[in-house]
Amino acid sequence: MDSHTPQQRHANMAAIHGKDTKPEMVVRRWLWGHGYRYRLNHPRLPGKPDIVMRKYRTCIFVNGCFWHGHNVSLTPNPSPKGEGSKEIDNSECCKIPKTNRDFWVAKIRRNQERDTRVQHELAAMGWHSITIWECELKPKVREKTLESLTFTLNRIFLQDHSIRRYEIPEEEPQMAAEEMPDNYNKK
Repeated sequence: MDSHTPQQRHANMAAIHGKDTKPEMVVRRWLWGHGYRYRLNHPRLPGKPDIVMRKYRTCIFVNGCFWHGHNVSLTPNPSPKGEGSKEIDNSECCKIPKTNRDFWVAKIRRNQERDTRVQHELAAMGWHSITIWECELKPKVREKTLESLTFTLNRIFLQDHSIRRYEIPEEEPQMAAEEMPDNYNKK
């Protein structure tokens, strides 16, 4: 049973925003402090990614474990009778509420489907996608997660900007200094 009235619950849920969350701010401060520059919520890219790094053609999504169903195994779409939607396993970092469970399962399923669709669209446009989960930014594992983010960004940059060796075509070499014609120096 829910300990809040419907009005209190509505006010609590309405106070949750999708931008400038604590996990997102942790990632942004780390990136900025290590010399990476980025844009926020680029409106022309699918899904308006949290952090857009144009130099690396990379979008970073900082997802909340609950809202995006981290490590939650959802059953396939429920049958028309509504059966099957209750068969869901909670994960360590994402617990599905017991009240109004069908609503939350459907919401998380839609969010996961949208995340997958957006990442496919970005990949088709030639962008890399990185997802950082809220639980990966807890103090015990934060440093490791952010170091791996830095490693991944550097690897993407080197992969996309690798030096291509220029090969000289095998023709008869031309001399840079050829003999001048006899009438060249005459005035």
